[in-house]
Amino acid sequence: MTSELVHRLRSDLDSARFTVTTLTGLWGDEADAALHRNERVPALRALARRRAETGVEASATLARLFILGLGVDRDDAAAALPTLGVAGATELGLVTADGAEVRPLLDLRPYSFVDAAGAGSWWIVSDLGELALGRPLGEEHVLGVGGASMTLSGLMMQTPVGSVLDLGTGCGIQAMHAARHSVSVVATDISERALALARINAELNGINNIEFRHGDLFEPVRGERFDQIVSNPPFVITPRSDGVPSYEYRDGGMEGDALVEAVIRGAAAHLHPGGVAQLLGNWEYRVGQDAFRRVGGWVDGTGLDAWVIERDVQDPAQYAETWIRDGGTRSGTPEFERLYTAWLDDFAARRVTSVGFGYITLRMPLDGSPTLRRLERLHGALGSNETGLGVHLAAALAGHDWQAVRSDEELGLAQLIAAPDVTEERHYWPGAEHPTALMLRQGGGFGRTVRMDTGLSALVGASDGDLSVAAVVAAIAQLLDADYLELREELLPRVRALVSDGFLLPPE
Repeated sequence: MTSELVHRLRSDLDSARFTVTTLTGLWGDEADAALHRNERVPALRALARRRAETGVEASATLARLFILGLGVDRDDAAAALPTLGVAGATELGLVTADGAEVRPLLDLRPYSFVDAAGAGSWWIVSDLGELALGRPLGEEHVLGVGGASMTLSGLMMQTPVGSVLDLGTGCGIQAMHAARHSVSVVATDISERALALARINAELNGINNIEFRHGDLFEPVRGERFDQIVSNPPFVITPRSDGVPSYEYRDGGMEGDALVEAVIRGAAAHLHPGGVAQLLGNWEYRVGQDAFRRVGGWVDGTGLDAWVIERDVQDPAQYAETWIRDGGTRSGTPEFERLYTAWLDDFAARRVTSVGFGYITLRMPLDGSPTLRRLERLHGALGSNETGLGVHLAAALAGHDWQAVRSDEELGLAQLIAAPDVTEERHYWPGAEHPTALMLRQGGGFGRTVRMDTGLSALVGASDGDLSVAAVVAAIAQLLDADYLELREELLPRVRALVSDGFLLPPE
């Protein structure tokens, strides 16, 4: 019966044109931005004006009900859901009807994206947020598509694979993205409620290659291996003390950053050779100990390639404020101050000075020992990545693999090509004939900038696929009146780094 109700819901959402574009048209960009700040008054005013001008619209009724989290007239709800009906929406657990008013029990909203397969759009069901509830979230709250989940879906490598594991699926968004480039997906979660909503989301959007399993971390897939693992784990560092809420969607029940460590250490047993695991995480900086030394220690002994990128860092006070507010507790209240104290006490007990956030990519080598151990801090803005950063990550790994197995002699014979998003910048003192700085800038990926000298600039500029690296170096040596072997020894390690970072592309 549930499948039939979900089918009817999909039909009604289609008929109402309940899309991201439609919603923006209903209330405009300013109200849209306000909603992202958890303020609905501008959207409500826009809907009221529109109703006065055009009358009742199905999309506006659905927006008020499921996005703004407010009651609607029963007749309006019935008109907006003509196939499902109010009774069907009640049976699905979407709403509750009280006399002439229908009120939401779940959040339901459109979601749009672009990946390597093209543009797509879905509807996502999750629990009502703080705005609709008017109070802090419950500990079993199932989060919809938030900032972290969008970050991970953008990071996800989209190379076609056979099998994917989505560890801690939540509302199912990562599993749904993975289903677009894989034969099958296993999605796990410790929350039965999350799995129930994730099943609805997959069915609502016609995705049928996901298997949902209940259990903690890797327990539901014991003994199984996958081509790809993705995880937005409950990595938030939360005090393990009485009276501090533990939200299933973000708190893993372990002290400090031990949950991220457990996922990293456990991934090796569940990857096929060549398989990749991608996850988000937090890590603690402690007095006298750099966080990356600790993260590197987690990777030691796993036999995995590792690429860890720190994107941000917060001091304990900033971190506590962020996540207390995330749970719906308002600043300035006694409850906020009580939780704030618990967080700071917890950090002080472990002598934590700051917390890093970032991306972790792990890979099981096809054979032999790991060749990649890269831990870096990239706190600046990203480049432009329309289809997601995952495409760049996959290309960067391929570039690393290509150069790592080639000797200097083999690298010298290669005919490299400068990536199409690469530009060169030259900086001059006023009136100077020669530049004071040469910069190579990446338009996509991580938006990296590399400082160059004349030799490297000339090499990149001549990398059009016609000449080998050795031939280009020889020509530059002649032009600069430099020793060829010394110049080659200086440039080849830098060429390898440019290939690994996607500035230079290997021959196809």
